[in-house]
Amino acid sequence: MAAAPAPPPPAVAATFSALLHRHAFRSYRPRPFYARRVASNARAEAAEPESRGGRLGGTRLEEAVPAGEGRSRIDAWISARLGGGGVSRARVQASIRAGLVAVNGRPVSKVSHMVKGGDLVSCTVSELQPLRAEAEDIPLDIVYEDDHVLVVNKPAHMVVHPAPGNANGTLVNAILHHCRISTFTCLARNSTGDDYPDSSDDDVDVFDVDQFTTEVVSSEVRDALVRPGIVHRLDKGTSGLLVVAKDEHSHAQLAEQFKLHTIRRVYISLTCGVPHPNSGRIEASIARDPNNRIRMVAIAGSGHRYARNAASRYKVREVFAGGGSALVEWRLETGRTHQVIRAHAKYLGIPLLGDETYGGTKSMALSLLRPRTPSKYHSALSDLISKVDRPCLHAALLGFKHPHSGKILEFSCPPPDDFTEVLGELRRVTSGD
Repeated sequence: MAAAPAPPPPAVAATFSALLHRHAFRSYRPRPFYARRVASNARAEAAEPESRGGRLGGTRLEEAVPAGEGRSRIDAWISARLGGGGVSRARVQASIRAGLVAVNGRPVSKVSHMVKGGDLVSCTVSELQPLRAEAEDIPLDIVYEDDHVLVVNKPAHMVVHPAPGNANGTLVNAILHHCRISTFTCLARNSTGDDYPDSSDDDVDVFDVDQFTTEVVSSEVRDALVRPGIVHRLDKGTSGLLVVAKDEHSHAQLAEQFKLHTIRRVYISLTCGVPHPNSGRIEASIARDPNNRIRMVAIAGSGHRYARNAASRYKVREVFAGGGSALVEWRLETGRTHQVIRAHAKYLGIPLLGDETYGGTKSMALSLLRPRTPSKYHSALSDLISKVDRPCLHAALLGFKHPHSGKILEFSCPPPDDFTEVLGELRRVTSGD
């Protein structure tokens, strides 16, 4: 990690002075939207040969977890055995949810179910159901809109686009109800090649094709995610600003800006602990964590085959409870998603508060806060932290060049109530200290 002071441009500093002011939080009100049998020797036996237009539905696995093998998530364990045959982890998860997976003869429904040495696992891969986003009347907080782009303030807990396990209730479903928009079907692959097949974390969708009928598409396209107009994404638990393209020209122009890193994106977070120094630049590549496939891990150097360059800048805005927590501003320099911020925060030893996946657990937060605050605040702190159900991360500022007019647009929005409630309590216990 190379740490160096990195003060933001004056305009950004001025914007955050306003955003981080208590009155700004109190006065903010969202504007409503009108509104996949392997025999015991682990060979895959497909029900029918896989071809460009074929399916993997009906592929079966029956295998015992080797004795002595540690505990593993069942979706990850099955994927490791069937992945070479073209069955994606998402497909395995869909099969689990459909009741087509059993352990020791008993069906399981949770993709996170743990298996251990000696367990007998059976799985039948489900038929692939093509995804297609449908319009749904879901409220949207629209920050800006014209004939070409739409800027929305995404609430926490909302998935951006339909995917296996999240076919509806997404931001895309809401956008399709709000306006007529070209449907982009984007293959789940990264923009630099196919050497990172598990990736779903690129910030930019760059492979756009027309909608196909299921009779003429390949299995690869049928397995694609439907992302109408989506140029970049936010994690499910992340709130904040996101720009949507309403036409192909706008999509192409905005995607190019993301690739060139000319988009301005600033985030704020609450962390467990305080980074040292209080500002700096992190350049640590990210790759899938081999111990937990749903998260990324920051890696120093460039020796990892699948690691990709990732750089971010951070600056401490406020310190709470004598160093138990901090309000930290982040700026991404590379075109990746917010898992970069989450991975880099963990890399620094200050995971985001509420980010259970990356180590920012409630117990960690309290272990840092309670020894540093007066005892009279402990009960209130414990109650508040127990309610935190997402990483405290908010996309607060977004700036880009308009794809048609060329005008520089910049938008900002304060964090939502759940974030500000924790922030307010941290400020209270700090002033009381």
